[in-house]
Amino acid sequence: VLGKAELDQLLADRERLNEDLQKIIDESTEPWGVKVTAVEIKDVEIPDQMQRAMARQAEAERERRAKIINSEGEYQAAQKLTDAADIISTNPASLQLRYLQTLLEIGSNQNTTVVFPLPMDVLEPFLGKAGGSHDGRPAPKPPKPGPRPEVPPDPLAGEGTEPPADLPPSKP
Repeated sequence: VLGKAELDQLLADRERLNEDLQKIIDESTEPWGVKVTAVEIKDVEIPDQMQRAMARQAEAERERRAKIINSEGEYQAAQKLTDAADIISTNPASLQLRYLQTLLEIGSNQNTTVVFPLPMDVLEPFLGKAGGSHDGRPAPKPPKPGPRPEVPPDPLAGEGTEPPADLPPSKP
């Protein structure tokens, strides 16, 4: 009976195995008039090599479950970030709100340096006056003023400098 059972059954189904043993013993002892009242598997000794293999298997199963739980958590976090990105893309005010919340979190710490990210188009006028550009290179120097080139007369304006009477005067 015990040799036919798998290890998991030996460890988990002792009651059923005890009953099977009782039936087999009763078949052998009944012709003699003997009745065995109790049969019980008290201990199952497993070889050390088998115990180590079982421990490795159990450890591998725990690691597998931990990886599954971890990956499910990462998946849920990615879903939440995707949802947040969708909300921010449809409502720019929510990005400003998040920006202000981040500033509050930074302000609650004992940090001494706070960096305020600004769009580069806000800083470009200042960078040009300071002799720099937004990519770190020196700003190009403006061209030197020289003699103004002659501007040919506008062929659409007519021969004279006065506009035709039916047109409003042009702004200089």
